[in-house]
Amino acid sequence: MIRTRFAPSPTGYLHIGGARTALYAWAYARRHGGAFILRIEDTDLARSTPAAVQAIIDGMRWLGLAHDEGPFYQTQRFPRYKEVVAQLLAAGQAYPCYTSADELEQLREAQRARGEKPRYDGRWRPEPGRTLPPAPPGVAPVIRFKNPQDGVVSWEDGVKGRITVANAELDDFVIARGDGTPTYNFCVVVDDWDMRISHVIRGDDHVNNTPRQINLFHALGAPLPNFAHLSMILGDDGQKLSKRHGAVSVLQYEEDGYLPEAVLNYLARLGWSHGDEEIFTMAQFCAWFDLDHVTASAAQFNTEKLNWLNAHYLKQADPARLAAEIERRLAGQGLDRGHDIDLARVATLYRERVGNLNELADAAHPFVRAPHPSAELLAQHLSPAVREALASLRGKFAGVAWEQPVLAAALKETLAAHGMKMPQLAIPLRVVLLGQPQSPAIDAVLEVLGRDRVCERIDAALGPATS
Repeated sequence: MIRTRFAPSPTGYLHIGGARTALYAWAYARRHGGAFILRIEDTDLARSTPAAVQAIIDGMRWLGLAHDEGPFYQTQRFPRYKEVVAQLLAAGQAYPCYTSADELEQLREAQRARGEKPRYDGRWRPEPGRTLPPAPPGVAPVIRFKNPQDGVVSWEDGVKGRITVANAELDDFVIARGDGTPTYNFCVVVDDWDMRISHVIRGDDHVNNTPRQINLFHALGAPLPNFAHLSMILGDDGQKLSKRHGAVSVLQYEEDGYLPEAVLNYLARLGWSHGDEEIFTMAQFCAWFDLDHVTASAAQFNTEKLNWLNAHYLKQADPARLAAEIERRLAGQGLDRGHDIDLARVATLYRERVGNLNELADAAHPFVRAPHPSAELLAQHLSPAVREALASLRGKFAGVAWEQPVLAAALKETLAAHGMKMPQLAIPLRVVLLGQPQSPAIDAVLEVLGRDRVCERIDAALGPATS
């Protein structure tokens, strides 16, 4: 059975790179009818926080990347790790090391001075015929894995192809610290073994960890998963992705008014392709996704393309869903939509004209709160002729059926009676009603605003003497 996992460390938010990794692992499991596991790798006790854990879970939930098992927390599995460490010690595949931090730093400085790669020199590694010094009193040793010294580690990476590393390049890495807490590379192997992970899909910043982990799998007699390392994501300018490019929390995209399906669609194409398909559902993505079409080269983040996709999905979204998003944003600004404004109709009016949900909510502002156009703006647009035409239109609005065709007819009648063209009246009417000279079709705006709001706002602009 195909079993994939997403295993973030809760030392920060869920960012775009992590979200793409989660998406690919999730889609691979979905395509093959397998299971997707969420594991929280929280062994870095100093940096892991409950807030970061919650941000990861909330980000996954917003994206709709539902896990089948978990979340599992490494801090809750310490007894299991201790058991496996003891197993390796008993088998002679791990050993205690009493080298102090100062001694390690001196060793590394000497190696660097000789132009060598800094690495542990195996001074406490037990070997046949070798006598080790007595353990220094009062020193809690770390536990190191006894890495093979000869041969190579080789695997067929699902993205990068064949990768081979000489064991001579690897040192005996620490699997348990002096206080007994296990280390990342060790916990990952035990977890992947216990959780029967078949495919490890992760970022290529883990490539250097993989040969160490493979040797540990072999030492434990555990089945080896398939590895696939995803290329990094660069910013718009080709540099390493940073906050200014979009390397922010996934939840920041929600706050910025993006739809999750737009973010997912964009992430799916950020390093993978299916022919020339640019826009597709997640069901289609899961049916198409394979590792063969994941590029080994770095992907480049393109904010403009993400915005284009978001605008597309806004146009396709259910108006009722958009209305709920508008209302939530308005409520966050302390605005009550009132009972007679249909936000779904507002969304339908504006979704072709905006790029995100925040802009859509901004467009809804004058529908729920009367605008206050400046005296200068009113003076610019309300000439005596316009004021006279508006007063006439206001009189018609008092008695007609409040339906778009009827409202359009009232406008045309008023234009004809006053010898005006549509922009000469429609633009001032927009200023009066919405506080701005641009909007969708004015008869549609009138219908959504409602008779009472329209008449009140015209009255306020014309003043009591004229109204």
